Amino acid sequence: MKKTTKYAPEVRERSVRMVFEQRSKHPSQWAAIQSIAAKIGCIAQTLHTWVRQHERDTGQRDGVSNAETARIKELERANEILRLASAYFVQAEFDRRNK
Repeated sequence: MKKTTKYAPEVRERSVRMVFEQRSKHPSQWAAIQSIAAKIGCIAQTLHTWVRQHERDTGQRDGVSNAETARIKELERANEILRLASAYFVQAEFDRRNK
């Protein structure tokens, strides 16, 4: 069974900031991530994911930022509403012609 722990956004932000602040004291970014993950009580891969997402959000790394992801979801939701409305009106027009 998989245990999922939610971390507050403040904890995530502080942890990522600590990685960048402590980077120079470690031989690699991964070493900094491992050190800080142990201090905050999460696994290193979780913190690594947060750091990579922060890098994408700030433009330091290629990929889709959280803002772009939210915008895509919003547009997909709008498309779905328009598709359903279109199908409804087509059906209503078809029913009206048959009467």
